[in-house]
Amino acid sequence: MAFTPTAQFLTGQDSSSMQWIDQHHQLHQQVVPAYQRLVSAMAADGIRLKVVSSWRSFERQARIWQAKCEGRRPVYNALQQALNITQLTGLAKLEAIMLYSALPGASRHHWGTELDVYDAAAVTADYEPQLAPAEYAQGGPFHQLSCWLQEHAAQYDFFLPYQHYQGGVAAEPWHISYKPLAKECQAAFSLPMLQRILQTTPIAEQEQVLLHLPQLFERYITNIYHE
Repeated sequence: MAFTPTAQFLTGQDSSSMQWIDQHHQLHQQVVPAYQRLVSAMAADGIRLKVVSSWRSFERQARIWQAKCEGRRPVYNALQQALNITQLTGLAKLEAIMLYSALPGASRHHWGTELDVYDAAAVTADYEPQLAPAEYAQGGPFHQLSCWLQEHAAQYDFFLPYQHYQGGVAAEPWHISYKPLAKECQAAFSLPMLQRILQTTPIAEQEQVLLHLPQLFERYITNIYHE
């Protein structure tokens, strides 16, 4: 039966379609077979794919968002320099956070189609990936993984929505997306739907978010790299 993305699903408030892929991570059930094929293909080339983040609920995203708004989690600029977020206000504050973190209700991770990944074979068992661009650049431990994804991800129906910086979200070479389902979710996602959710669900900086939402929606939510 065809899957129809609802507003509850798209904004991370319905996990009924998710399936566990390990002890800590879930993906949409339609994504799991493709993910397993991807893992096997990478293993054949010496890459041990590990997941840092996959499906994420609205509540989880809201906690991340609030911690960043309050300065309890680091916020970085494009040069990977830590910002004092408490010195910023209004749109400038929102844009600083959204360079690397999505609004609650607007994260692609709500769909179960997205994965933040690294290569466990390239580092020691106690290594904690930072999801920093330098790790995936030439000379970094995950450069081989990054090159592999550039060359082969499409064969397994995955792509990198933040492959290049396009004036919104920073380049994220660790973020892959299952294209067939993510494309459906993107098409079903709308500004009015997100406005309704955020008007009725308290989040940090709610008033400023709603004031600037049309601009944020265009720059950070629909502005992805299309292969």
